[in-house]
Amino acid sequence: MDQQPDKLKVLFIDSTHPLLFELLCDAGMECDYRPEITIGSAEKSIHEYDGIIIRSKFPLNRDLLSKAIKLKFIGRVGSGLENIDEEFVRSRNIACFNSPEGHRDATGEHAAGMLLALVNNICKANNEVKNGQWFREVNRGMEIMGKTVGIIGYGHTGKCFARCLSGFNVRVLAYDKYKQGYSDRYATESSMNDLFINSDILSLNVPLTKETGYMVNNDFLKSFKKDIYIVNIARGKIINTSDLVCNLKTGKVKGAALDVLEYEKTSFEELHRTDLPDDYSFLLEHPRVILTPHIAGWTHESNKRLAEVMAEKIISYLRNPA
Repeated sequence: MDQQPDKLKVLFIDSTHPLLFELLCDAGMECDYRPEITIGSAEKSIHEYDGIIIRSKFPLNRDLLSKAIKLKFIGRVGSGLENIDEEFVRSRNIACFNSPEGHRDATGEHAAGMLLALVNNICKANNEVKNGQWFREVNRGMEIMGKTVGIIGYGHTGKCFARCLSGFNVRVLAYDKYKQGYSDRYATESSMNDLFINSDILSLNVPLTKETGYMVNNDFLKSFKKDIYIVNIARGKIINTSDLVCNLKTGKVKGAALDVLEYEKTSFEELHRTDLPDDYSFLLEHPRVILTPHIAGWTHESNKRLAEVMAEKIISYLRNPA
């Protein structure tokens, strides 16, 4: 009798939609669902696994990955890969997948919702009314119709944000350093200088890399010809928060909608609460800053879709690894 090949073993380090576990098991893999695992426990057992499923629980750094002697693939359920040592992964020919397609629509909708809430004082007015206050004139809003929205990063989320804005009769300029010929019905391919000159609203849709870390600083903000609103649904450390606060105080930044903060822990599950600076308190108290806890893309629908996209990519790779 022919000996059956061993099943590929997959370690789930983070919680995910159960569909991903089911789809990989149905494809013949042996899956261990251990979202409670610590980095210490992972170091002791990672050598047993052919695949890892992770969100952002802890970094997959060189020290940890060097112990994964059987590893064939890593599946990052989400978009950003900053918690994975990609250089080391490439040197070991380990396939690395993410799934931005799974939550791009939810992220685009969230960004649009935050923008509309920001320019129309919706969060501030809501709190006032619930506290018995009825202030109309001070909550007079701004229409985005006729304004220019500059999008930095025209990948999955940038495109979906532009599509969500398409019914508002706005002008959308998109800058992406690593793409060419990407103008479409929703946005016009532009230079960064075009965004500096024309933008009324700035949306950040880039991954966190060495290049984009603290990209939005004082010099960057002063480069804009107009006073601007900022929407960040990407990563908190793209913005230097101290410089953002300075520009909110001067009015150069008219308001900010932030789904992410530089004070988040690696897991994105909470903030570094024992080491929050005065700048954080300023954001909390500013009437033209609205904050959400890293939930752009965090919908019931996207949770399932992320699982489907990730399963499809992994299974397709294993069938055709070349």
